[in-house]
Amino acid sequence: MFRSLHIPPEWVWLESVAVVSAAILVALVAHWLTMRIAGHAQRRTTAKTDGLVLARVRRPLRAVFVSVSVAFVARILPMDNDVEDLWKQLLGFLVPALLGWLAAAALRAFQDVIEIRADITVEDNLRARRKRTRAAILGRIGTFFIVFISVCLMLLSVPGIRSIGVTLMASAGIAGLVVGAAAQPALKNLIAGVQMAFTEPIRLDDVLIVDGEWGRVEQINLTFVVIKIWDERRLVVPVSKFLEQSFQNWTRETSQLLGSVFWYVDPATDVPRLREKLGEIVTANPRWDKRFFNLQVTDVKTDCIELRGLMTAKDAAIAFDLRCDVREALLRYMRDEMPEAMPRNRLLMAADPAGGMGSRPA
Repeated sequence: MFRSLHIPPEWVWLESVAVVSAAILVALVAHWLTMRIAGHAQRRTTAKTDGLVLARVRRPLRAVFVSVSVAFVARILPMDNDVEDLWKQLLGFLVPALLGWLAAAALRAFQDVIEIRADITVEDNLRARRKRTRAAILGRIGTFFIVFISVCLMLLSVPGIRSIGVTLMASAGIAGLVVGAAAQPALKNLIAGVQMAFTEPIRLDDVLIVDGEWGRVEQINLTFVVIKIWDERRLVVPVSKFLEQSFQNWTRETSQLLGSVFWYVDPATDVPRLREKLGEIVTANPRWDKRFFNLQVTDVKTDCIELRGLMTAKDAAIAFDLRCDVREALLRYMRDEMPEAMPRNRLLMAADPAGGMGSRPA
């Protein structure tokens, strides 16, 4: 087309640069207009998440606009065979990479929207934690597949690599067995991570007892889970362990818990009096959720009896503090008002045949 206009050869490259520059400028203007229209539509809505999505996809979308525009005008530029092959090779690498970047950004924006809408700071956050957990796991799986597919498309654009890939297909079965055997632990945890996204044995912010440690689920990855222990330590656990071994989940269905406190008192203690005092202590404590409490004799030993107090709270942390408060308050009451309730050892005094007084343990 350009040779038909009798443009001198030394000016062909300058015209090509001008055409490419104009295409880039048009792409930038189109991207700016698109963002302006989307931003105007976002300001007219009450949803706060629309602006977050636009912020995530702004940069990759700009790169896609520019690459598509340049690829379009490249068809009308005068090129020799070597330059044309090099240009096609560059586009074969660039376009899949930019589309993968855009897809990953859109997926990350979707995760951000889920995290904003699923507020786990509220009291009843079971559904929110379920949504966040599923979005986090599926988001990582989706990102992995996006990167994998993008890299495959980039490599398929190279004829040499494509022919090598076809040759290697014949030995794919043996290679798969070797790689599968070598990477069995990693694949095991990866498959367990996908399974956990749907079965949901644990969720984010769940309270767990794992290996005798009490903590909350802080992060769920494809192959491991990070648990924040109560003393600020971090416990890293393989995902497969939650599907193969038993553990305690204190917030599986609800965060409400029934806490217990034990006292060991003298067998002659007035238990109904202590039961009445326990009721006063529990009902006056703001940490009690007003569902249930009681006091029972659960065991009898040689020198004391075991009393168990039960009380409910809305979550594990509050239940722990409530138990500590009640334990301390009832001990203080027994010390000040019922010292006879404190356990003691007794001696039985018996008459001595020689005329004196002897003693032996009761």
